Amino acid sequence: MRHIVSSFSQELEHLAADILRMGGIAEAMITDACRAVVTADEALAQDTVDRDEMLDALEAELERRIVRLLALRQPLAADLRTVVAALKVSTDLERIGDLSKNIAKRTPALDYAGLGSALKGVDSMGRSVAAQLHSVLNAYSDSDAGLALRVWTNDEDVDQHYNTLFREVLTDMHENSSRITAGAHLMFIAKNLERIGDHCTNIAEVVHYQVTGDYLSSMARPRAPLLEP
Repeated sequence: MRHIVSSFSQELEHLAADILRMGGIAEAMITDACRAVVTADEALAQDTVDRDEMLDALEAELERRIVRLLALRQPLAADLRTVVAALKVSTDLERIGDLSKNIAKRTPALDYAGLGSALKGVDSMGRSVAAQLHSVLNAYSDSDAGLALRVWTNDEDVDQHYNTLFREVLTDMHENSSRITAGAHLMFIAKNLERIGDHCTNIAEVVHYQVTGDYLSSMARPRAPLLEP
């Protein structure tokens, strides 16, 4: 029996390690996608796009292992929460990779004339979102419900970044029709970063539930009203 318990614990540890590996890739993709956009680095943009396949493969392999684990081990209580949390977090990380890829793909299409201020906004928002993911991965690694709760609460900061960038781009588009196409790309980028922030919040909710068994109510989370076109 001790061998079985030890083997199961090792499987859970391997799951957690692979989730953190996925998280590291996703965090780097956010940072590199935004850097590619800000610096017009098409090679970095393509490298970011290419890494999404690695994230997809890891997520698919994790899902297969988790399904097998559920079938063979039939975990209960806290162990079940740990396994289900790994499945949910891997899904959110895969979506973060998709969104980062979509941001990077905008790099070759941008006309950079006159976009200096807006690009600073992309850089600032990207840093904020990457920091959110970094913190929630730490919460997952350390089973820290308090840190998860802070990430969940701080999503309002990402929303504020989005609104600031949205206003700036919209104003620029109204004042200079030649930058409408570039502005549309920037709005797309901002929206994708905002959605990445939402996935970080989802992970925070999962971590909090994994550790405490209590659900966080999405109705109670502070949010800034998002501007829309």
